[in-house]
Amino acid sequence: MASAGKKRVLVLVENLPSPFDRRVWQESTTLHAHGYEVSIICPTGKGYEKKYEVIDGIHIYRYDLPLEAEGAKGYLIEYSAALFHTFRLALKVLRERGFDAIHACNPPDLLFLIGGFFKLFGKRFLFDHHDINPELYEAKFGRRDFFYKLMVLFERWSFKTADVSIATNESYKRIAIQRGGMDPDKVYVVRSGPKLDRLRILPPVPELKKGRKYLVGYVGVMGAQEGIDLLLQSARHLIVDMGRTDVHFGLVGGGTSLDQMKQMAQDLGIADYVTFTGRVPDQDLLEMLNTADVCVNPDVANDMNDKSTMNKIMEYMALGKPIVQFDLVEGKYSAQAASLYANKNDPVDMARKIAELLDDPDQRARMGEYGRNRVINELEWVYEEPKLLAAYDRLFGVPNAARPAPMQTTESEYT
Repeated sequence: MASAGKKRVLVLVENLPSPFDRRVWQESTTLHAHGYEVSIICPTGKGYEKKYEVIDGIHIYRYDLPLEAEGAKGYLIEYSAALFHTFRLALKVLRERGFDAIHACNPPDLLFLIGGFFKLFGKRFLFDHHDINPELYEAKFGRRDFFYKLMVLFERWSFKTADVSIATNESYKRIAIQRGGMDPDKVYVVRSGPKLDRLRILPPVPELKKGRKYLVGYVGVMGAQEGIDLLLQSARHLIVDMGRTDVHFGLVGGGTSLDQMKQMAQDLGIADYVTFTGRVPDQDLLEMLNTADVCVNPDVANDMNDKSTMNKIMEYMALGKPIVQFDLVEGKYSAQAASLYANKNDPVDMARKIAELLDDPDQRARMGEYGRNRVINELEWVYEEPKLLAAYDRLFGVPNAARPAPMQTTESEYT
């Protein structure tokens, strides 16, 4: 049973298992370290098959999803199953451990149904806005139809149900206020800052370069909006058209488009120059990124990615790696001088920017040092912890004087 006097939090997350989902795990361990009792409900995943376990004092309840969604019908099946299992397990947690608040991490924007139900019994509801789902739907399916409008409606209901919401950046905060109708005083910006005790600088592993001089690294999901197709086109231009046969690409991550991207590399004639690792343990990820000379973020320029903060950018910076990415608002805010910015959705310009960095070790070193210092001095998770705790103080009605006010960013940082 839970200890008397401690506030108990139930975290709901659907798209990744814990502790694999780094943002959710950092939030959960921070809350636990500051006296909250934390339970998490999430799906199972590779390496996270146990239906129940306790890690670092956090109780994790997992369920199996029927499939990894691709297409509207697939998402309907996935989200319906997730809602059923999440509600079932929430009742189980309520019986076994109890909870005073639900911390719901989207996607999907349907967890307000569970949060709203338990609010009827005096529980608090915090909405942790990870993805802007209307824009995500448009990025995946290329249209603003009935289902897009439904996504906007679900998003608004999520904010209307929430007692407090958390945004990952200022763009998301504006959406919470303007589209979600949220009181600005109840929206807290908590960025997904990296933890340097996990993102360790390690010696490079030369074997990962496959006998070539340079390695270009990527970590992330292999999905439609991540622009892996553009990255492969960029790699082809670099290797075939520019004659840079001294470059290898190491792509870390899994997703619904992984097999399709492997086939595309074959079709482009560059399969020998690209390693697809799939989803791998942290150690393998760190070895790839530490070996990389340049890291890339090929996220497609669209409304979704323009407004979203990508964890991979700050992970690259934490490891002191220079970056090439497309010119996106939040990506530019995060990386600033640690990155070169290719023209939007232009794989040829991305190839040129990669080549520019490969040929200039001094510039790579300057950019890498700038990025790491920015993480150490401004973006590391330690700077986000007070903002998360301030949001929880507001959630539970703790007087403002009990903690420092949240350190919100200003509009001038985006100009």
